[in-house]
Amino acid sequence: MKFIILALLAVFISPIAQADPPHLRDGQTGKYLGNLSANPYDSNSVNNPFGQYGSPYSADSINNPYGQYGSRYSNDSSNNPYATNAPGIYGGSGDDRGY
Repeated sequence: MKFIILALLAVFISPIAQADPPHLRDGQTGKYLGNLSANPYDSNSVNNPFGQYGSPYSADSINNPYGQYGSRYSNDSSNNPYATNAPGIYGGSGDDRGY
């Protein structure tokens, strides 16, 4: 009986554990801008300070205060409260709905 319960538990939990984190994309071009993951070791995470999408020096990073997606003044920035083309958040696992 324990084996059946553990097997069912594994079946129901495994899709949750394998889900991709939500990610950012440019609203107009659809350009991928990184995962919204707290993992600083994920190469695609916006929280990886050495990665393409998390570095404060990368042109594709929302953490670059002088870049297109991180500047307070850019219309494409997530840090500009008046931006009309801020990056959209899209769900993981193939869910392409913007939030």
